[in-house]
Amino acid sequence: MNPTAKTAAKLVGVVVTMGALSFAAVPFYDWFCRVTGFGGTTSVAEAAPDTILDQTIRVRFDATTEPGMPWEFRPLQRTMEVRIGENALAFYEAYNPTSRPVAGTASYNVTPDAAGGYFSKIACFCFTEQVLQPGERVEMPVSFFVDPEIVKDREGKFVKEITLSYTFYEMSLPEEQAAVEASTSASVN
Repeated sequence: MNPTAKTAAKLVGVVVTMGALSFAAVPFYDWFCRVTGFGGTTSVAEAAPDTILDQTIRVRFDATTEPGMPWEFRPLQRTMEVRIGENALAFYEAYNPTSRPVAGTASYNVTPDAAGGYFSKIACFCFTEQVLQPGERVEMPVSFFVDPEIVKDREGKFVKEITLSYTFYEMSLPEEQAAVEASTSASVN
């Protein structure tokens, strides 16, 4: 093999390797954030811990929608004082003011970042896609707790307030719902 062909083969190898690494970066980053709480990513738990501290922390709730998402979306409470380790329940409300079904999914994060690894959800509307019919209004719960280990963390122990933020994004309707919607539109026309 001549030197030019060797160099070309090496460059192709580098490009393929970089492509594979960039493809794997997104799932790896997602896993990393979930394990470490980096970037405000919360944890998921089966149940609240047995230990509940006397110390409290204020949790603020925030809600937004992506541009173009037609829903109205808001927290039903702005803030809540929770004991560290205690299971808490908060509610958000979503309303579809349109004349068509709209599917959405919520992304979430927690600030400050130091609290991300200690904020755990037991149940959340954000775990599944939501579909709201025309004019439908729903209350959506989130069950959570702040892990008592936060008081032992060198940065976490200074956290006095945590903000839980959700952003709803419009999604394609599930196939079943889209088929019903298509047949309804066809019969109307």
